[in-house]
Amino acid sequence: MYQPISLQEASRLLKEHGPGGRFLAGGTDLVIAIKEKGLVPKYVVDLKKIPGLSAIREHADGSVTIGALTTMREVEISPAIIRKFPFLAQSAAEVGSIQIRNRATVGGNMANATPSADVAPGLIALNATAKIVGARGEKTVPLEEFFRGPGQTVMEPDEILTEITIPKTSPQLVGEYIKFSPRDMMDLAYVGVAVTYNLTDINRCSDVRIVLGAVAPTPIRARNSEAILEGQILTAGLAAKVGEETAKECKPISDVRSSADYRRAMVGVMTKRAILNAAAPRNGKVSWCDRRDRRY
Repeated sequence: MYQPISLQEASRLLKEHGPGGRFLAGGTDLVIAIKEKGLVPKYVVDLKKIPGLSAIREHADGSVTIGALTTMREVEISPAIIRKFPFLAQSAAEVGSIQIRNRATVGGNMANATPSADVAPGLIALNATAKIVGARGEKTVPLEEFFRGPGQTVMEPDEILTEITIPKTSPQLVGEYIKFSPRDMMDLAYVGVAVTYNLTDINRCSDVRIVLGAVAPTPIRARNSEAILEGQILTAGLAAKVGEETAKECKPISDVRSSADYRRAMVGVMTKRAILNAAAPRNGKVSWCDRRDRRY
């Protein structure tokens, strides 16, 4: 195992030692892959000694940066995240157990590119970007374009995801993330729906973004559904119509956890609830499963 103290050194190690290496962030995915899935890395590059990768920073221009080694627990309890994006804090709180959240990192979760990742839909709905550093320099890509498929991203083998940036949002922004899983806690999402939009005092919606997780090879925008809600006054009937369209846009598969038809049906239900939940006041600490199960 190597423990570089700079990004340049980390990238150089992968370039020098060639294919077969793995970066180590929190280790919650990598360790499982080694112990249970037969992965045998040629070598491991531990990123935890590189300074500046573990922080949540709120900037003067209104943007927020989340370092790649920031843990899910830190996102869950961050005052800045809770104040500005409570649904994003909620999505982080739904990742595994508290022991996992104290180890799992945002960057590792994104780089692992699991379609059911809880935090990815909310970040994409917030128009987040990913900063990537490698031997050839650095680049910034929209997180929406970061994922290529299960376990696949736009990064080259020697590149490192260093931070996620959420741009300035409107004071009228509302949002919600609803995860459907058979257990209330410590289970992968069968369906994940993140919704954001700006809501005026007459309940008119604008800048609508609807992002689905676990129902396609990557998190996806439901653009046809967004267009139905864009510029309209929010009603329960309209939310139901958007949900019906979203169910048509997703591309789920059948596997041991759920059939494609069931996932598609739950996308429609959860999208409607997410849209209406986003506009509902967050009174006290209502658990995510209680918000998920609201009836409209």
